[in-house]
Amino acid sequence: MKILMALVVISSILVSCTMKPENQRLSKTRPPIAGTWQLISGTTIEKGDTVVTYYTQKMSFIKIINDTHFAFLKHDVKKGKDSSVVFDAGGGRYSFTDSLYVEHLEYCSEREWEGNDFTFKAIIKGDTLIQTGREKVDRMGVDRLNIEMYIRVKS
Repeated sequence: MKILMALVVISSILVSCTMKPENQRLSKTRPPIAGTWQLISGTTIEKGDTVVTYYTQKMSFIKIINDTHFAFLKHDVKKGKDSSVVFDAGGGRYSFTDSLYVEHLEYCSEREWEGNDFTFKAIIKGDTLIQTGREKVDRMGVDRLNIEMYIRVKS
């Protein structure tokens, strides 16, 4: 009986040492777009007008993308201590297939943007992400081409 009990204990130990944790067993290959990205520049073209914004001078903007969701955060670099005060945040689910990146904006500090899908062509070259797509929100009268260039944030 002691030998049987010892075999059960040893077998349990061996099985537990070789089993992967639940999150490793269920994980799939991470999409190449997953990571933290810092927005460097954005270009919007709307009604023939082109506006280029550099997000490294007066504000900071990051996008965090995991396996299923994205989130973005934008704020002024003066920490709200002058007239350049800005804070925007949002996020939701996304899909990424080949170079087609679609964001479903579920949460946003500017609530009128919520519930919309935005489709982008995403090109990743090394540590650079360029996404190009149309932002259209009929109820706000927004219809513009948006081109954004990000760099991957190193940990």
